[in-house]
Amino acid sequence: MRAAVRKSKDIKGLFEGGSERLTSLKQRLDERSRVFELVTAALPEELALTVATAGIDRGVLTVGAVSAAWATRLRYLTDTLQQRVGQALGVEIARVRIKVVTTPAARRRRPPDG
Repeated sequence: MRAAVRKSKDIKGLFEGGSERLTSLKQRLDERSRVFELVTAALPEELALTVATAGIDRGVLTVGAVSAAWATRLRYLTDTLQQRVGQALGVEIARVRIKVVTTPAARRRRPPDG
């Protein structure tokens, strides 16, 4: 017996119209992208290149660095990040958490001699 074939939807259609879960996911991705842009804009260029991820959850700004050495350097600028990113988004950031991430994105962003 042949299985029934469902008509597939294109990805654009899924994001624009249908699924509440996908719409929510897209909104979260857009928010994280905005936070990432603001974090990298608030840093000197050399340090901005060491940021692999950034996001805000319940008042905590979490920044992922590509290595422990770069994470240590980023920790010196947590007050700056807290103020600039919070002000740009119009939210209060209670604290900034810097962590080391080992994702493919982090490996691509790793600056030389990091």
